Amino acid sequence: MKAMMMSTVCVAALMMASSAMAVDMPASAKKNGCTNCHKIDKKVVGPSWKAVADKYKGDAGATAKLSLKIVKGGGGVWGPVPMPATPKISDAEVKEIVTFIRGLAK
Repeated sequence: MKAMMMSTVCVAALMMASSAMAVDMPASAKKNGCTNCHKIDKKVVGPSWKAVADKYKGDAGATAKLSLKIVKGGGGVWGPVPMPATPKISDAEVKEIVTFIRGLAK
């Protein structure tokens, strides 16, 4: 009984943490359609943002690379589906999204 109760508490905590992460998604990501292809912790069309953060952790040029990828789009890094360009996104929105993604690194 005790083990079952602990399992239930753990599952509830994980569900709450997952919900909290979704709430923390930058508004600019939702506004610009990023969430159609990306989720924080799971692959959809594109990689999870957590996977992106981990891949570029410690890379001094990551902010510039990710910013350029958001604005210009591109492919070949995460598979055959290219990321579409987002040319009308503001510099402030790009910075907000990249900062959020980089903050997910382990």
